[in-house]
Amino acid sequence: MERGQPIDEGVDDGDLPQHQGREAVARRLERRAAGGSRRSLQPGPIPLLARAPVLLGGVRLRGRLKAVRKKLLRWFGVAAAATGLASGLAETDWHRALENVYYDYWHVVSKIRYQPKYTAFITVDDATLLALKDDPLAFWAPYWGQAIGTLMKAGVKAVGLDFLYMVSAESWLRKLNLPDSEISREYDTPLRAALSEGKTVLITQLVELPDGSLDVLQPPDDQRFLLPGGKNDLGIANLHPDADKHVRSFIPVMVPDPSYPGLSFNMQLALRAAGADPNANQWTIAGTTLKRELKRMPISYAGPPGTIPTVSMLTLLQPDALDRPEVKALRGKVAIIAANNSGTSDRHFTPYSRGADADQMAGGEIHANIVETILSGRYLRSLSSPLEAAYLFVILSAAVWFFLRLGVGAGAVLASALVVAAAAPAYLAFRYYWVLPVAELQTGLAAAFLMTLGLRLTGEERERSRMRQVFGRYVSDEVVDVLLAEDRKPDLAGEAKVVTVLFSDIRGFTTFSEKLSAHEVVEMLNAYFTRVCEPILAQGGTVDKYIGDAVMAVFGSPVAYPDHARRAVRAALGMAREAEAFKAWMRNRFPDRGLADFAIGVGLYTGEAVIGDIGTPKRREFTAIGDTVNAASRLEGATKEMKCVVVAAESTVKAAGDGVRTGRMETLTVKGRSEPIRTYEIVAEAGSV
Repeated sequence: MERGQPIDEGVDDGDLPQHQGREAVARRLERRAAGGSRRSLQPGPIPLLARAPVLLGGVRLRGRLKAVRKKLLRWFGVAAAATGLASGLAETDWHRALENVYYDYWHVVSKIRYQPKYTAFITVDDATLLALKDDPLAFWAPYWGQAIGTLMKAGVKAVGLDFLYMVSAESWLRKLNLPDSEISREYDTPLRAALSEGKTVLITQLVELPDGSLDVLQPPDDQRFLLPGGKNDLGIANLHPDADKHVRSFIPVMVPDPSYPGLSFNMQLALRAAGADPNANQWTIAGTTLKRELKRMPISYAGPPGTIPTVSMLTLLQPDALDRPEVKALRGKVAIIAANNSGTSDRHFTPYSRGADADQMAGGEIHANIVETILSGRYLRSLSSPLEAAYLFVILSAAVWFFLRLGVGAGAVLASALVVAAAAPAYLAFRYYWVLPVAELQTGLAAAFLMTLGLRLTGEERERSRMRQVFGRYVSDEVVDVLLAEDRKPDLAGEAKVVTVLFSDIRGFTTFSEKLSAHEVVEMLNAYFTRVCEPILAQGGTVDKYIGDAVMAVFGSPVAYPDHARRAVRAALGMAREAEAFKAWMRNRFPDRGLADFAIGVGLYTGEAVIGDIGTPKRREFTAIGDTVNAASRLEGATKEMKCVVVAAESTVKAAGDGVRTGRMETLTVKGRSEPIRTYEIVAEAGSV
């Protein structure tokens, strides 16, 4: 054979591997036998193969867009579902209780959050009780009056007396039939004088009666009628603990009806200090507008018990009280007189009542913290429902993105880390007077991971089944496992890839088929294919199709092995050895038939091919098409003229790298290509015998 001699005269598109059947192969062999030396092929177009990338381009684009939409739907669908689930569970009592635990510990960890400057706590402590132990508490009106008077002289803006008496000392004395005694008329004079100044707010108390109705406990008439502001000098002192008995919020307006003394004790004191009209329908204090409506608002505690400046009431009763620094420091503040002795029942759980140093806070100090909250405007603010949902959705979307890409173990580690880390932004926001959900976010993260895991398990099972259905006939189980383990799955809609295509057929197959019965031909082919496909599968190749007596295999797809050319060379050499061994099988199985020695030819070509799942909706095949396939088929046909078993294009030899032993070299002109192909005989791998 002369260098540059063309081959395969008269072969048209119908002879290509994409269109061949067993009969087509037989006809091709007959044309070869009859052609003799008349071989003159001119390069010609191959319309289908030339147009294949263009035809598949639209399919690939649509397939990729569909895949992108599917991934986005899965990504955002899981994030949205987890957000919805977390938001729904956030409305349950147990979830609120869990959020409260986080809320409380932010206070405990923060300790003192800010220095109070608007209030002072005047305590009726153990020292005061011991000093006045000879006088029953109901007869303390002179002491209240003296203490309030001292506070007025010290320059406080308002005084709150957090003690409620149903009857005055004078009224009680009059019950002793002492109506004309001086003591029954003048005992409460110091307190009356202090109340008449108009800077004192007395408390009332809402109580629930046995029938479920509400009533109001009020100061005695002879004190209430002395108040210059009337109902505006009265405030409801009820605190409003949550279900776990912790006081975290207050209600500034407890009865919205303006004709009723419905403002809370702390609200009245704050309005007095701010110089606001208690009869208004709304008030703007420190940049925050409060309306005359029933609404809970969070208490921004300054710190744990004892943070509010404290002065013992006993100090105010001393002759030199106004000269003492702690009393002078009261100027301009709101002073709240309340019990803080060791035996008082007016102690309550607050957010600081957690941890090893947990302690309850006196009711008077809680009122002082509420007044501080109103006058400073340091309200703890929560996100609106839409913003909270958006906050959750953004974080969960990012988490789901990672969950979908990580393995189950790594995803579980990440989910655990995120659940722990979810507290960090909430605590940071708390330092700036914002409340972010923690338990809700943690629930969403756990739900997102479990949903993703469920999708992964069901999706992987479906994908495993689909991959085995598509590739199980063509590749080994090990290759299928590699495909399933890869992040990037084959694009069944079509993609262009550099691969190595192998073509092999049986020489003189027409003679075999003429001398053997149909059953014997099938038996021979099955036995041959069983042997010859083992080297292909062992090297990770894909048995693309059987075309009569021919085998087409692809290396580098669906698994993109970087050494696909070297694998193809090894497989081809393995097929040559199997064919040599198959001679003995043929002689033993069909003796005395006059059959020629069994031989095969193998052609290899490395180049770009279009890979995809091609066919009709009822029958599809994952296959390769294009010029590379055509070239490999033509090279296989050249093995007979080159008198060798395995031939490979120069592109394959180069891609296979060092260590491939070659023999003869020919430059062949192949139909359908304008450029000749430099072709090498493959003898062995270096080091092999």
